[in-house]
Amino acid sequence: MERMPLPNVLLEDEQRRIRAKDRLYVIFQAGGWLSFLGLETFLLLAFPTKEAGRAADTVYSFSIVIFVICLGWLITHFARLPVAHWGWKNLGWRGLAPRILGISFVQSVIWSAVGYGYPYLVLQLPWSGKVSCWLAFVFSVMNGTFMLTGWWCIYFFYHLFDRYNRLQIEQLSLATHVKEAELRALKSQVNPHFIFNSLNSLRALIDEDPSRARQAVTQLANLLRYSLQSGQQETVPFEDELRVVNDYLALEQVRHEERLRLRLDVAPETLQLPIPPMLLQTLVENAVKYGISMSPEGGEIAILARREHGALRLQVTNPGALDGGAEQLARASASTGVGLANAANRLRLLFGDRAQLVLRPDKPGLVVAEAVIPLTHSHA
Repeated sequence: MERMPLPNVLLEDEQRRIRAKDRLYVIFQAGGWLSFLGLETFLLLAFPTKEAGRAADTVYSFSIVIFVICLGWLITHFARLPVAHWGWKNLGWRGLAPRILGISFVQSVIWSAVGYGYPYLVLQLPWSGKVSCWLAFVFSVMNGTFMLTGWWCIYFFYHLFDRYNRLQIEQLSLATHVKEAELRALKSQVNPHFIFNSLNSLRALIDEDPSRARQAVTQLANLLRYSLQSGQQETVPFEDELRVVNDYLALEQVRHEERLRLRLDVAPETLQLPIPPMLLQTLVENAVKYGISMSPEGGEIAILARREHGALRLQVTNPGALDGGAEQLARASASTGVGLANAANRLRLLFGDRAQLVLRPDKPGLVVAEAVIPLTHSHA
């Protein structure tokens, strides 16, 4: 059975999580307000006022209770919209506490003002309470503030727990994705084509240039060792990645000879910046496979690295033509082990939407793979 790609699984899990959250919200809202209605009905029937002793007056008092509860449900339900717009769900308890008290008080004032004002001021219904209407209004604001504070605490507690749970899921997904990338990278480095080509080149070098052959063996060992060790880390210094890419291209130059040329344009301040392991290696592999190997006259691979606007911008340019970005991205993903699409997914998991990996045409006859890597992680 074909395994579903990780991004699709995450999307379906997110959709199920949203549906479950909506169901839970409806259950808690309905259960809370129905419980409040049951309590008010019990108090109304167990401790009736003198005027409410008649059945008609009981129905009249019960209708006011229904009106107040419906009003409270509307106030709490639609208050979620500005709360979401203001970004309160992303705050911690220290920032939430004063906001919860403030919005609970404002809601309670509105709730009590409409709850008392409409029936007794607008409709001019008779007041039958034991205390004055204004004193009852003050007590109502205090009680409402207390009750709504509890409602908001439960609401935000769920969202804080949900945010923590999603962070844990993202971290587990990232760890799984890194492991998959490590295995794919190993598969890419030890696949028969690469090993056979390297060994054939080494066999020819042994007689022609023994010193160069020994160097090539060292470079191959460095490449395989790096693919093993780097998979244990989320990021590595760009300098380490650049060093192993130099070893990889040196091995490819043994096979392609003058057909493969390299040009480096690397700013010194970028060498210690962190990047996901095997990212530059993936871009260069793609450039060799779809640029140099497919061009009879070969060409130049150019690597550019700059630090710009709080991010590391990498560009790998190779000769070739780009018929369709999405199609070539898919082909590269299927054939280069880690693959550009896989690398793009790893960037998204590590750095969020701020990271980018695009494949685009440059000058006529050139293709550029560009990665923008933020210098800080983002799991939000």
